[in-house]
Amino acid sequence: MERHLITGLVLAGGRGSRMGNVDKGLQPFRGTTMAQHVLERLAPQVGTVMVNANRNLDTWRALGVPVWPDETPDFAGPLAGLEAGLRHCATPWLLAVPCDSPFLPPDLAERLAAAAEETDADLAFAVTREPGMRPQPHPVFCLVKASRLPVLSRYLAEGGRRMDGWYKDLTAVEVPFEDAEAFRNINTLDELHGLDDTLPPAVPPAVPPNLATVTSCLSGYDPDALPVRDAQRIIREFVQPVRAIEKVALRAALGRVLAADVVSPIDVPAHDNSAMDGFALRGSDLRPDAPLTLRVLGTALAGTPSGLVPASGECVRIMTGGVMPEGCDSVVPQEFVTQEGDSITLPAGVIRTGDNRRFAGEDLRAGSPALKAGRVVRPADLGLLASLGIPEVAVQRRLRVAFFSTGDELRSVGEALDEGCVYDSNRYTIYGMLQRLGCDIIDMGVVRDDPQALEDALRSACENADAIITSGGVSVGAADYTKQIIAKLGDVTFWKIGMRPGRPLAFGRINSNGRSAFLFGLPGNPVAVMVSFYFFAREALLRMMGAEAPLPLLRARSSGAIRKKPGRTEYQRGILSRGEDEQPEVRITGSQGSGILRSMSEANCMVVLHDGQGNVAAGDMVDVLVFEGLM
Repeated sequence: MERHLITGLVLAGGRGSRMGNVDKGLQPFRGTTMAQHVLERLAPQVGTVMVNANRNLDTWRALGVPVWPDETPDFAGPLAGLEAGLRHCATPWLLAVPCDSPFLPPDLAERLAAAAEETDADLAFAVTREPGMRPQPHPVFCLVKASRLPVLSRYLAEGGRRMDGWYKDLTAVEVPFEDAEAFRNINTLDELHGLDDTLPPAVPPAVPPNLATVTSCLSGYDPDALPVRDAQRIIREFVQPVRAIEKVALRAALGRVLAADVVSPIDVPAHDNSAMDGFALRGSDLRPDAPLTLRVLGTALAGTPSGLVPASGECVRIMTGGVMPEGCDSVVPQEFVTQEGDSITLPAGVIRTGDNRRFAGEDLRAGSPALKAGRVVRPADLGLLASLGIPEVAVQRRLRVAFFSTGDELRSVGEALDEGCVYDSNRYTIYGMLQRLGCDIIDMGVVRDDPQALEDALRSACENADAIITSGGVSVGAADYTKQIIAKLGDVTFWKIGMRPGRPLAFGRINSNGRSAFLFGLPGNPVAVMVSFYFFAREALLRMMGAEAPLPLLRARSSGAIRKKPGRTEYQRGILSRGEDEQPEVRITGSQGSGILRSMSEANCMVVLHDGQGNVAAGDMVDVLVFEGLM
């Protein structure tokens, strides 16, 4: 079979959860990416190559091949990717390979094609056998007739998901290969780094601290009466950043956390240039007490060096951004001069030597940091990076956060509301807050009040996420088994914090099957959930992401009196506006009950009353947290 009859397909459309929710094929490996190694081995064997991917499409397209996402709804694994490839295959045969096997055989297509032709098969796939082991089939490494697409689509529509199950009614042939390592899938970051001989020797990870060690450094630590600032300090010292990095295309970097300093490869601006439209001249020609007449030698446009070298008594018309002609160090704006023919006259004293000239490297010097590691990339940063000609940047991988609500009384939206039950609003507010942070989210629904159900949920969350957020089940009235199960799974403490709303909070780290995750057990009342998230969980999650983004508090004048007991921190919902004198002014929304979610929706800020404060009088200044951009 000739190679031009075969289209190669790299399957990269999975969830990527095994490597931190990052497309495995885009992970750095031996100086490039795993997918690039696969493409380099696959391309010589086939007529054309394409990729199946569902995320980071711009990054995949930058490899110079067509990229097709799944067309089957819901997650259907590699079969959905194979279906997408068959839909767009323009040759009689399609050869599929996974993106995480950078050692695939150089004769894969040749041997599969020979076997398919010899047996007149619809499909051929690789099989390996190690000494003393049963044959190991590799149905992801398969050569299939493009005309068999309807069989696969029907299988998927009926709910089939097994890679080795869809072709049971087709003629399939197994093709033995001797080198099992050539079909190796790289499934973890440790495995990837262990095979990458271009990396320096791995440094053993530091032993993570335990809560007892952290809290022992805190004078007067009392988990039943803990000030807000002390709880924040413990969380800050206990939580550790997630160490996983990926490179993404520039547009995909928005909202991501930079994993390394971005160093400017060029001077910005690259040349001395004009800050405005006018005439470039020699400052030595200027006279402080007399007008100056100069002959115009020519014009310098932006982006096109003129090559003109004016002598004394000459000048060059120049546009904004135009490269300064040799010998010129000043620019007179065009509105300051009168022009007659090829001469201009400027009055005495309108400019000084050096005016309106921008120096090379004035904004940024080559070799200096343009953006620092830990920065959350904003739209202006995308423009800055583009101005430096940087097509991709290293970012922290997205943080995986699992969350669920607890309680037999909770019902999900769309379910019937039985007597005594309420709809679960907390999962929706938590979802929104996590989305704003740019996390990858695992919504685990509602977990009933049952010890085994809770343990199963915590274990599943721990094994699939970096952090877990729960709502409900941490208050004084919660069932005893909650504390017992969490204590069984890890290093967790239960706090009563000196704050309102949101007094109960559980925090720590749990473990399951060799995986660990940080746990934030938030209270069940809707407003308390949001307050606890913003003032405890948010900073910790950002720290895990490698970012530092403290909450910005503004000062505003209180329009009315606010009752407040000293000794605890209070967070009251407020509406921020401008007073008659145009200064920021805030009023609270009314009843501040922790279950009144409507008041949170009506508010545009939160008034932060610190533990040392007492009653607030009308006109007093208070700290305010503005919701815009946060919620």
